[in-house]
Amino acid sequence: MSDQVLRIIPLGGLGEIGKNMMAYEYGDDILIVDTGLMFPTSDMLGVDYIIPDFQYLYDKAHRVRGIVYTHGHEDHTGAVRHVLERIPVPMYATPLTKGLLQIKIRGDRNLKNLPIHEVRPGDTVRIGPFKVEFIHVTHSIPDSVALAITTPAGLVVHTGDYKFDHTPIDGKPTDFAALAALSRRPGGVLALLADSTNADKPGWTPSEQVITPALEAAMREAPGRVLVATFASLISRMQQVADVAARLGRKLAFVGTSMVENAKMARKLGYLQVPDEVLVPLEQALKLPPEEVVLMVTGSQGEPSSILGRLAGVGGARGRRPFSVQEGDTIIISAHPIPGNTENVYRTINSLIRKGAHVLYDPIARVHVSGHASQEEMKLMLNLVRPKHFIPIHGELRHLDQHSRMAQQLGIPKERIAVVENGQVIEFRRGKMRLAERVPGGWVFVEGAVVGESSIREIKERQALARGGLLLVTVPVDPATGKLAGDVDVVTRGFVYPEGADEFTAVLRKRIKKALKGATGDLEKALEQTVKNFVYGELRRRPQIFVTVKDVARNGPASGGNGAAPRRATKGG
Repeated sequence: MSDQVLRIIPLGGLGEIGKNMMAYEYGDDILIVDTGLMFPTSDMLGVDYIIPDFQYLYDKAHRVRGIVYTHGHEDHTGAVRHVLERIPVPMYATPLTKGLLQIKIRGDRNLKNLPIHEVRPGDTVRIGPFKVEFIHVTHSIPDSVALAITTPAGLVVHTGDYKFDHTPIDGKPTDFAALAALSRRPGGVLALLADSTNADKPGWTPSEQVITPALEAAMREAPGRVLVATFASLISRMQQVADVAARLGRKLAFVGTSMVENAKMARKLGYLQVPDEVLVPLEQALKLPPEEVVLMVTGSQGEPSSILGRLAGVGGARGRRPFSVQEGDTIIISAHPIPGNTENVYRTINSLIRKGAHVLYDPIARVHVSGHASQEEMKLMLNLVRPKHFIPIHGELRHLDQHSRMAQQLGIPKERIAVVENGQVIEFRRGKMRLAERVPGGWVFVEGAVVGESSIREIKERQALARGGLLLVTVPVDPATGKLAGDVDVVTRGFVYPEGADEFTAVLRKRIKKALKGATGDLEKALEQTVKNFVYGELRRRPQIFVTVKDVARNGPASGGNGAAPRRATKGG
């Protein structure tokens, strides 16, 4: 065993659900596993999505040998373009995951020519000092793999997302034998990094096959159109819907750019089997009798810009509606809300019902099951791999802690388990584990074309504006006398006056005039405090308050023309 140190750097996915990204560092070489994104919670106003803070790698880009992907879901691939812009390295992925990655980067001429090496379960590739073996696991998307990473410091197993489904849609269950064989290798398994998403769910996760009867019953009973909302990368669900549609004589159309592109790619690669006579474009589907149509759409998380979000018309929905919800529509939401999205999802459901649709979702109907292992499957993984050390990954802190407790029940000593969050570096030297330094591991907000410019501070300011509204007060002052030199201008946004707004403004003007008489020192701060105290005293409200003081000659204009010299604006609230 080498005396050099193996460093494991979690950059995303530990202490949260989503934006999974891990770096393995040995000597001068670094291997990245996954580059995911996370969807914003309902209070992250203006944020499209969140990517990992991988600034630890900025000045080490020349040492990164490649990026390996476990599967094609957004929480493992969604940040690929952002990472490649700073770290343009080869990628390694199974065929379906490769196809999904190509869709994400093909519009960028600087990235589209970067190599994506195709691998399959059972393959082994050497990437710098890392020997990576790909082991098939079952998840809610085909071509998912766990990784057995052999390093000079020892063997590390990275499960990715998995479950033990004996009857998966693609007919390929998790490779028990390959996982068990790892424990019998010389030296055994140094460390297991395993998915913790469902660590609080007892028992076993149901098979994907249980969804098919529920989908068929819903479609058979639907009097009109059927809309199925799910993730655009959930290829297995596309297959189930297509199979049921064909049996019931319904035509199927995919709606939404990502859904259409992913379905087209999956059909081309043979991962999605839809007869040509069943699949139709949206334009044709909308002209057919409603009872002959199934539409698969994006928006299972209530995202405002998604197809379902636009149809529901809630949450600041953006973009044109391709069609409208009508009486008699049955809408199936085949996904569980991501933590933080529950409010968005239920608001969307309520709006759709209000428009006349019948909405089905779990637990009302078994139209979705998790793609992640539950407690008994997690125990099985630990017993198959038999690691010396254990690092729970992919989950909030409560999930990681619960997974740790299960490992202890199975005999792994507490001191050989690392429950850590993003940014906490873990080191292995001569078979021993220790916690090293912390590196940045926070959130990077993406808003349109703007990446990383907003911080938690700006998000909190937006929340404050949303809660209390905005009050803009412009105060003209004669610089010679220090007295009020005109009307106080009050502009509001999202802030409602009480009855008698004129009286409210008149009293505010008197308070400002009085404050000017006794003001010393910082005039802007004094006026800001006066306005804050008055508004709270009268209304018990705390809007965001901006006060602008203008120096205005007594006989000059008070609106910024000749003789007007605006001072800085100050913020209150």
